Amino acid sequence: MKNVDGIDRQLLELLQRDATRSYAALGTAVGLSAGAVHQRVRKMRERGIIRRTSVDVEPAALGQGVLAFVMIDSSVWMGERAADFAALPEVQEAHVVAGKASVLVKVRTSTTSRLQDVLRRLYDIQGVNGTHATVVLETFFERPVSPNTP
Repeated sequence: MKNVDGIDRQLLELLQRDATRSYAALGTAVGLSAGAVHQRVRKMRERGIIRRTSVDVEPAALGQGVLAFVMIDSSVWMGERAADFAALPEVQEAHVVAGKASVLVKVRTSTTSRLQDVLRRLYDIQGVNGTHATVVLETFFERPVSPNTP
């Protein structure tokens, strides 16, 4: 992982749990000064290891309780269509995949009627000729990438 040592991995794990922790608190946890932690975090940002700092919001609290994963069928390569998928605000993630489908998207909406609208708009993307939606009934857990998993 791009020359990440054990202390960097500890910092990443602590930041994933609570990105609002001060550099002093992080330093205490890993045995470094606040300044040394600040430098390590800055370098991990510069190297692209830390891509962004964000807030994890409960989707249902914002009226986005319907989650679906949609497999997109296509007869053409979809690798150049990223902007088309990104233009749909309900699409949280889009991945070019190998297998039966060409693209996998993660969609959040307020209702199944809105999900149906998103599916219609997906068909407007050039090359899309089919969708297979799986609606999530319950999420057991979601976890970030672990800096300590090989």
